[in-house]
Amino acid sequence: MDLRKIVLSELNSLVELYKHLHANPELSGQEKETSCVLADQLENCEIDVTRNIGGFGIVGTLENGDGPTVMIRTDMDALPVTENSGAEYASIVQAVDGSGNSVGVMHACGHDLHMAAFVGTAKTLSKLKDSWSGRILFVGQPAEEPMSGARAMIDDGLFQKFGRPDYCIGTHVRPKVKAGTIAVRPGPVMAGVFQLKILVRGIGGHGSAPHETRDPVVLAARIISSIQTIVSRELNPLTPAVVTIGSIHGGTRSNIIPEKVVMELTARFFDSETRDHILRSIKRICRNEALTMDFPENIFPVITMEKDDELPATINDNDLSAIVKDAVEEHLGKDHFVEADMVMGSEDFALYRTSASIEIPCCMFFTGVTSSSDMELYETQSINPPNLHNSGFLPQYEESILAAVITMTATVLNYQTSSKPRL
Repeated sequence: MDLRKIVLSELNSLVELYKHLHANPELSGQEKETSCVLADQLENCEIDVTRNIGGFGIVGTLENGDGPTVMIRTDMDALPVTENSGAEYASIVQAVDGSGNSVGVMHACGHDLHMAAFVGTAKTLSKLKDSWSGRILFVGQPAEEPMSGARAMIDDGLFQKFGRPDYCIGTHVRPKVKAGTIAVRPGPVMAGVFQLKILVRGIGGHGSAPHETRDPVVLAARIISSIQTIVSRELNPLTPAVVTIGSIHGGTRSNIIPEKVVMELTARFFDSETRDHILRSIKRICRNEALTMDFPENIFPVITMEKDDELPATINDNDLSAIVKDAVEEHLGKDHFVEADMVMGSEDFALYRTSASIEIPCCMFFTGVTSSSDMELYETQSINPPNLHNSGFLPQYEESILAAVITMTATVLNYQTSSKPRL
């Protein structure tokens, strides 16, 4: 079987699909047309498709005798970014976001390429039924960017309706890896995250008489400074973690001490112990800084965190990661494999591992998307290629789609025929 040849026969159609998806992006929760395009593509492969799972999510089921159930996942949503890539197929789409604002829309996180690879894998595996047996679930997931889509599909009965998969695989583009190269690593690979809001309350008054008030602006400043010591002074220096306060709003005029300041915070971590330590410390700091400033307890800071604002770390199964690596080296060559770096970005792909009654082995591998010339600039002159969520982000699509489809397909085939115990 010449897997490369089979994938190459579909590459032109996959490139056209990629360009169509790139030029017609849809915001999170608005992926109606995108999901229809994917569903139609799967149905053209004689894959049974169920639509509107957890919003615009789709599940394609391909049955082929007895064997394990594989779940292959892609995300579908785009970002509120106005494209500035200069591509002839660049998005000029405008849409209204959840706040009622008119925004430009762009696939600035590579979900268009993920979808093209997803369809390419479906087409290839449909042609290779003599080489595998079992069941494949092709999951097109909405709303990855706000971290709500995986949870919505799971809550809508993904595993109850379609069964618990034996393993789950997905890919994500990575700009600092050369196009045609695949990166993977076993164990933690993307950080867990929680996001919370801190309402700093005070007693307002005139700016000329601060002694008659309790100033929430000063308290907020103290909280911010103290929170920065959680990672730098409380955690082991070898423990990866990030705490960032990215939003702070309070006050209306220079001579008015306000009654509240609102801050929004994100924390990144790779294990539950670090997560719990950070959260405990934030609560302690908010309380103790208020005590230090002699705030009444009835106006101490209030911390709120919604369920949808938290994800576990993305942790790759060891055996499955090894199968991905073997697939790359066998079908692309050893020079097309690199070990992935851990990153502090997060992915709701992580929820598929933890949300069934028994943990599901998962693997997220990374598809390089930067041209050789741009990589040379990056490596020799430290000129970074446009990164994810950047208005100029534009993958080198042909090599990237080819590598992703071959890796995804070969991983499924290698797992099915592996002499290793079932995961």
